[in-house]
Amino acid sequence: MDLFKRYPHNPIISAKDLPYEVNSVFNPGATIHQGNVLLLVRVEDKRGISHITLARSKDGFGNWEMNDEPFITPSRDEYTEYGVEDPRVTYLFEEDLYAITYTAYSRLGPMVCLSLTKDFKTKEDLGIVLPPENKDACLFPERIGGRWAMLHRPVPSGNHPPHIWISFSPDLRHWGDHKVVIKCRKGGWWDSQRIGAGPPPIKTPKGWLLLYHGVKGTVSGPIYRVGLALLDLKEPYKVLYRSQEWVFGPQEPYEMAGDVGKVVFPCGWVLLDDQIILYYGAADTSICAATGSLSQILKFIESKVGFQKGST
Repeated sequence: MDLFKRYPHNPIISAKDLPYEVNSVFNPGATIHQGNVLLLVRVEDKRGISHITLARSKDGFGNWEMNDEPFITPSRDEYTEYGVEDPRVTYLFEEDLYAITYTAYSRLGPMVCLSLTKDFKTKEDLGIVLPPENKDACLFPERIGGRWAMLHRPVPSGNHPPHIWISFSPDLRHWGDHKVVIKCRKGGWWDSQRIGAGPPPIKTPKGWLLLYHGVKGTVSGPIYRVGLALLDLKEPYKVLYRSQEWVFGPQEPYEMAGDVGKVVFPCGWVLLDDQIILYYGAADTSICAATGSLSQILKFIESKVGFQKGST
């Protein structure tokens, strides 16, 4: 079963669609704002430095209105000098705020930053919330046990592979109670080299639905694919199910060839009734969309032999 079906007119946004000259657009966060689908797009300029800009569409597939100025830009400081990358956006309904996690990159390494906004016109920058090396962070949409929760991917030293962790905060600024959630698998698995959280988790009656990317190293370079996990609603560091097989991987020409080939990299999705629209970066060059059914995904998880309990 193809849980996610590619939009037939992919890519939906390319470098030529921006009102100013850039090298590439990819890895967008996504949310619903004022009845439109809003994407927070990673834009790489021709210096190789990334910033984040906004794109809006009524149907989520075409007629994108692109901002002519960046929304989040690198500063002239030692923390963002190489760019800001790969945003995820979560609507915190208890606060009526949108929380944007993104990676700041510099000679100090990648680190997790957090900004808050109500209207995507002004924002409050909370700055660095997790120090280097760390990335692929996304927030849960509600407090769990009275605290905010965030998935992220720290990078250990040496030859140890990076895993997905969870941390908790009383105020979105101070994070602790760190626990590992999903580990890289050993050997020749599709997610053996590195893994990282994709879009923010979706709350379902069965648990928190998580989409994550996994990387396998090959003699011709890494391959980025996508798998599923289901986390416990009250204790999200407990993995109920994790896919053994990937459910979405690069196969189309626009995914196989680009600045970084053989890559599908989702950072955003939106849920419209039962339909999921998944937004992903293709080969670090363009933005594409795929659709799926939430109910079908949950049925797949319940019935598929290829799912196993636990994080390893």
